[in-house]
Amino acid sequence: MSAPAAPRPTLEPPSATPATATATTSATTSATATATAGATRRRGLLDWRGRFAILSVVWGFSFLLIKVGTEAYAPFQVALGRVLFGALALMTVLLVRREPLPRGLRTWGHLTVAALLLNTAPFSLFAYAELSIPSSLAGICNATSPLWGMALSLVALSEDRPTRRRFAGLGLGFLGVLTVLGAWHGFSGVDAKGTAFALLASLCYPIGWIYVRRTLAGTPGSPVALTGGQLMVSTLQLALVSALFTSAPTSFPLWPTLSVIALGALGTGMALQMQYGLVTEVGPTTAQMVTYFIPVIATTAGVLVLGEQLHWNTPVGAAIVLAGAALTQTRTAPRKPA
Repeated sequence: MSAPAAPRPTLEPPSATPATATATTSATTSATATATAGATRRRGLLDWRGRFAILSVVWGFSFLLIKVGTEAYAPFQVALGRVLFGALALMTVLLVRREPLPRGLRTWGHLTVAALLLNTAPFSLFAYAELSIPSSLAGICNATSPLWGMALSLVALSEDRPTRRRFAGLGLGFLGVLTVLGAWHGFSGVDAKGTAFALLASLCYPIGWIYVRRTLAGTPGSPVALTGGQLMVSTLQLALVSALFTSAPTSFPLWPTLSVIALGALGTGMALQMQYGLVTEVGPTTAQMVTYFIPVIATTAGVLVLGEQLHWNTPVGAAIVLAGAALTQTRTAPRKPA
């Protein structure tokens, strides 16, 4: 549920993120004073480690919620509910803060593309993927987003220079993907289409972030306002797609409905708010570590709650993926002149 470090975008969540992953950091600087005050107030209520743990659990459980939601609703409808309730959560925050939405046709045009790349496409792809693959595998595929991001940034972003360590991380990460999929068995037992959808969803996040960095840097407005506007646009996009390609649901079963609501309000709305506070309080590097807990929690939730099978290569491969992703995020300190 894609993963902020200036000049990088907030987090490249996963889907995720995370996900996330839908916040644009182009306005992080303009919102620093407000966010700092909010973070100071929150310290007395809940230590940042507690909020970090809550954020990890919320985003890790997102893949379970997607799985449950698809039991009653079409994938496009699950994605639609996710962005709708996420947008409502952020609109509520904006109303309380009395903050306006972004202005300008140019800004909304870029937000439309960002919504497609960071919300509409990946959320739909993950929902379609989980029709045929376990939620645990979807969570691990989501962890490949930093790997895709590193590979793309070497080509698209001149400030991200290749290093031996980062190339090693890229190779190690994709070795982990092959381990998860059981390449030595010819990928037997793995649904190729569903896995491809999940990996493609993870690829959408870094593509979207590169677009955001090139087009929305310096845009006025708080991250909450920009992300709220982005989710509103995604809601319109998915409402149109759902109307064209799906039939209206005839019933609203309790657990799938609650799962979709939680996926949007908590996993896309509340989680982003918590993410901003963490970035302000402890910095982007520490906050970004949440990315590495998501597949662990997604796998644990899938096994314990949904009864998904777990073979040795899944946790081993996931650990290799995360190690590779960590290597790709390291940067060599500039040499001091003699």
